[in-house]
Amino acid sequence: MTDTISLLEKIPHRAPFRFVDEIVEIEDSRILTNYFANPDADFFKGHYPGNPIMPGVLISEACFQSGALLMAHRQKEKSAAHSVPVLTRIQDARFKNIVKPGQTLSIEVTLDEQLDTAAYMTARVTCEGKSVLRVSFCCMLAEGTE
Repeated sequence: MTDTISLLEKIPHRAPFRFVDEIVEIEDSRILTNYFANPDADFFKGHYPGNPIMPGVLISEACFQSGALLMAHRQKEKSAAHSVPVLTRIQDARFKNIVKPGQTLSIEVTLDEQLDTAAYMTARVTCEGKSVLRVSFCCMLAEGTE
C-alpha cells in the first residue's frame, strides 16, 4: 500500500486546511480515509458557539481532498509534477447528520468514470456508524503554477 505521508504530500493541501488524516485503504478506483474533527480547530469556535458542529462545506472538502488523493494514487509513476487537482462540479449533496468536535469522519470515495483528466466520483461520509453526507463531484487535473 502507498505510504500515507508521501501520498498526502502529492496534493496541494496543508494544515490548517487539510481534512484527511489517514488513508485506511486505497485501490485503483476506491479510497477510504479518516479525519478527526479536533475540538481545538478554529472553525468550531465560531460555527454554532456553545453547540459547535463541523461546517458541511468542510465535510465536503474532506471528500474532495480524498478524491484528489485517489487521483494522485492513480497517477502512480506518470509525470504530473505541474498538475493540480481542481474541483469542477458538485452534484446532489445530501447531508444526513451533524459532526461534533472530537468525532472521526470515515470518508469513502469511489471513481465512477474517468474521462481524460476528469474524474467523476461519489463520496459517502459516515461518523460513528451514521450516514453524514453523500455527494457526487468531479475533479480534473489542471496546469499548476510552478
